Amino acid sequence: MDKIRIIVADDERPAREFLKSLLGELSDVEIVGEATSGFETVELIKTVQPDLALLDLQMPELSGLEIVKRIPESEMPLIAFVTAYDQHAIRAFELNALDYLLKPVDKDRLQITLDRTKERLGQTKLRRAERAKVKTAISTYEELTRLEFLERIPVKKRDDILLVPVATVASIVADGELLHITTGDNQKYVINFRLKDLESRLDPRLFVRLSRGALVNVNMIARVSPMPGGTFLVALENGQEIPTSRQQSRVLRSDSLLSSALHFPLVAVR
Repeated sequence: MDKIRIIVADDERPAREFLKSLLGELSDVEIVGEATSGFETVELIKTVQPDLALLDLQMPELSGLEIVKRIPESEMPLIAFVTAYDQHAIRAFELNALDYLLKPVDKDRLQITLDRTKERLGQTKLRRAERAKVKTAISTYEELTRLEFLERIPVKKRDDILLVPVATVASIVADGELLHITTGDNQKYVINFRLKDLESRLDPRLFVRLSRGALVNVNMIARVSPMPGGTFLVALENGQEIPTSRQQSRVLRSDSLLSSALHFPLVAVR
């Protein structure tokens, strides 16, 4: 049998390198590409048409689940999600008999995934069934997480723990391992947490990612100004101004957030 053609998608280099090193110890696989962001992964899948995509569940721009939504069924490879422990993801995957790998990935568990891939590659019905399972698992996961979005974020202020209502948060900006939280009345807090992990606990109808390192509250946006190069400058009601990345600007446009869902006017830069 030909080697299984695999892509690895994860925004964290150590995680990618570790997974690639495990795959490199196996003789029946070929790594045909790697990606570090959501859009890059979508383009990579369409370009190289792998047999199997190992997708990190939480990635910048588009999550692993959102990536799958953007791949036409005719171009969809077999999928195995790679995730840190996430009770909702695991529940959704297990309910739908969908393959997943927990970080740090175990070599023996990875081999099981590859064995399952071999079984499915030559069988059209199995591959079609697998695509259906992925779609159902996405719906299940979204329903489970929707029930448990954070309503308050615990932050430390001197010796006290404050519970900051999520609805009052205007922006969350990453600086290395620290997150800077600013409220609508310009109260500022710092917590030690990864942005993508916090983002997964926030209602996506309330918070939108502007760049790799910034989330803002949709209800706090006062103005969006187009900038050269197809990006935007987002002004918040508390006076903050946060630029969008070029890639994330594409997400905002494609999801119609700028023109309809956010309900704010576009203002030209003078």
